[in-house]
Amino acid sequence: MKLDFNLKLTQEQRLVMTQQMQLSVKMLQMSGFELQEYIGKEVEENPVLDAEYDTNSNLKEKNNEIDYKKFIEYLNFDNYSGKNYYRNEEETVSPFTFISNKKSLKDYLNEQIIEVNEGEYTKEICKYIVENLDNRGYLDNTVENICEEIEAKKDDVEYALKVVQSLEPDGIACGDLKECLKIQLNKKGIKDENLFGLIDDCLELLANNKLGEISKKLKIKKSEVQRYVDFIRTLEPKPARGFYTGENVKYIAPDAYIRKIDGEYHIIMNDDILPKLKISPLYKNIVSSENNDNDNDTADYVKKKINNAMFLIKSIQHRKSTIYRVLEQIIDLQRDYFDYGKEYLKPMTLKEISYRIDMHESTVSRAIRDKYIYTNKGIVKIKDLFTVGISSQAYGDDISTIKIKNKIKECIESEDKKKPLSDQKICDILKKEDMNISRRTVAKYREELGIKSSSKRKRF
Repeated sequence: MKLDFNLKLTQEQRLVMTQQMQLSVKMLQMSGFELQEYIGKEVEENPVLDAEYDTNSNLKEKNNEIDYKKFIEYLNFDNYSGKNYYRNEEETVSPFTFISNKKSLKDYLNEQIIEVNEGEYTKEICKYIVENLDNRGYLDNTVENICEEIEAKKDDVEYALKVVQSLEPDGIACGDLKECLKIQLNKKGIKDENLFGLIDDCLELLANNKLGEISKKLKIKKSEVQRYVDFIRTLEPKPARGFYTGENVKYIAPDAYIRKIDGEYHIIMNDDILPKLKISPLYKNIVSSENNDNDNDTADYVKKKINNAMFLIKSIQHRKSTIYRVLEQIIDLQRDYFDYGKEYLKPMTLKEISYRIDMHESTVSRAIRDKYIYTNKGIVKIKDLFTVGISSQAYGDDISTIKIKNKIKECIESEDKKKPLSDQKICDILKKEDMNISRRTVAKYREELGIKSSSKRKRF
């Protein structure tokens, strides 16, 4: 084998992204809160940056008194008025919300333990059991382990467990789903053997809606099985549901408001979620001063920090203008959606928007990632407005997947529950209305809607 080593000169074109370009792209795809956190870190690390957080943009105070006229205007603007009262996710969080602390499941149980007529020793074991509950309200430990951990007798721990299980909510501190359901039946005073037998031996069959097999196993009529199943579904499989879990609630802040004024839709960018950034005058003077000859290192350091700050400000402005341009085209294409609602959402792709604003699809994709807008329909994720469609001669235009899903939902809601429609039958119905999709696509959309298959929807 002959090995040769040669030197060759080649010419090629490559796009190499600088660190600043990469940062600009990264900032474009950040959500409002992610960008807020990023800006906070930059302000801490860059001494030349000044950030102003405008906390009184909507309410103005004068002589420590609230301007109530402005306050009422603010309430009316965001649909808080008495004539049209409903909660929108966009609403500014009221300070009154945080006057009282949210009660967790463990707090609720410990308050009940204080009131039970038991000795202090039993109460302490009960409190330890409560600390071992998972986020469903199930006991995430065994009696044997608890005995070892707190050096208690098994009889004492089992008795304390019964005390905890007697508390509200029903089914708490159970070991598994079967025990959870049976605790609830016992507390309701129900002693039906068939019902307990169904829970003990047929839960898997119940989950798959195989009522015929349950009927044979329990030797009762299908109609009775259906009645038992309906009752079991009224029980709570997760007793902890509805209680505060201790996790912080993440609020969605819209990047823009879409308002209809004099028959035309206008985009109002939400500048309140980000602080106003500017360069500190002190550091500007250091750079501009003519007496920097003796301290060039300081001047160079300040210049570098000012350049970084200016780039950050420009990138934020670029992010804002890109989102604005994308929203302009969305409003133009989806006017019927904003006027009449979700059923009028037209097929729209990233490629279509990118062509209109002369940007790459990836840029548009980053611009809408985790971004929300506030409309007269509430808060909407921008990405949800992008849907594919199928061609249709009858409708004269492409039909969006949203419209197809709504039609599937209508078919299932109006079906005979004793003879539910199969995916193929739904497919045939859609084809008659010139919605030409396959059976597999019907199944896919049905699952996305959270609707079970025909065999699991059947009732007896």
